Amino acid sequence: MSSTTSDIADPRLAEYGEQRILWAAREMPVIAQIHERFAREQPFAGLRIAGCLHITSETANLALALQAGGAELTLCASNPLSTQDDVAAALVERAGIGVYAVKGESNETYYNHIHRTIDARPQITIDDGADLVSTLHTDRREHLDEVMGGCEETTTGVIRLRAMAADGALAYPIMAVNDAATKHFFDNRYGTGQSALDGIIRATNILLAGKTIVVAGYGWCGRGVASRADGLGAQVIVTEVDPLRALEAVMDGYRVLPMSDAAAEGDIFVTTTGDIHVIDAPHFARMKTGAILANAGHFNNEINLEALAEISEQQRELKPYVSAHTTSDGRELLVLAEGRLVNLSAAEGHPASVMDMSFANQALAVEHLVKTDPPLGPGVHNVPDAIDQSVARLKLASMGVQLDTLTAEQLRYLSSWDEGT
Repeated sequence: MSSTTSDIADPRLAEYGEQRILWAAREMPVIAQIHERFAREQPFAGLRIAGCLHITSETANLALALQAGGAELTLCASNPLSTQDDVAAALVERAGIGVYAVKGESNETYYNHIHRTIDARPQITIDDGADLVSTLHTDRREHLDEVMGGCEETTTGVIRLRAMAADGALAYPIMAVNDAATKHFFDNRYGTGQSALDGIIRATNILLAGKTIVVAGYGWCGRGVASRADGLGAQVIVTEVDPLRALEAVMDGYRVLPMSDAAAEGDIFVTTTGDIHVIDAPHFARMKTGAILANAGHFNNEINLEALAEISEQQRELKPYVSAHTTSDGRELLVLAEGRLVNLSAAEGHPASVMDMSFANQALAVEHLVKTDPPLGPGVHNVPDAIDQSVARLKLASMGVQLDTLTAEQLRYLSSWDEGT
């Protein structure tokens, strides 16, 4: 048994958790290469790193790479329903990493776990939604002076952090890992596109072909969900507030409607906006009985569950991760995973091969923060293009894909201005 301070569901799950971590590692060759280099070079020797992340088998491979580089790690969950308890057990019992995460924990426990993680006095933070950072800046400011930098994984988190920076509230530099091309182009589009539908299917076992799926938001996550739903034979409606994204959705072949109109047509609704109350009381009033509501955005506020509760005469769990809300007029609206991230709550999250790139960016961004001289100032910083290019090249090499190289003549032409027709 490990003596590592932690709060997990059951340490006896460690053996199976270790098997799952190794299974994910088979699809994470980029992180494996980074792990090997970190083990040799020890860039984080003695450095305290705290991560508020989804505690999954893929995240475990990031944690082990950072630990191999000399870091002292403490982890907590970034969503009350996303923890894989066996993976948490393996990290504690087999790797000696402090973990505070239990699948299904209450909001009170969730924030208690964040505070326990901050008790480890982190020098680097790795966040997924910015709850760790915001707690540091509000309730635990006494530890801010020790923090040299951090990374943020999600669109929602980057939005929060840019708002903090604009208000002059952000006290240390944070790398916007989400905005790296090898993160949001692939993780958000291909990862969310597949895993959100995976969560819906696992929770309901519903056939998507022939259904009308309403995708709220046409950012990279929305694009991915719409594309995969279309590929499975669904009729896709997109709702948007941005005219350029709405135009893109139309050009991609989807109908674009206001949510007030789409609400009456949808069989399944998937929110991917990062904003609050995208599906609200007026929309519930127009939905057909049996409509399924799922969220693929970070927080559980995209669907206004309080407003739904107000019009519901009865709420009951039909099966794990499926709750039925019976309205006063006799309709039944089905909410998946309490409105939390459906892909991580009702399924296993993104495929490991996608997270390989996202977590490679995380690992290299942490190294960049540590090595940059002079240190970066407070604010939200982009991941350097060199890191993005490095991750892409490593991923392509692992897939056996080769690139062309520009000739000297081509390089000269691209840098000239005096050649034309």
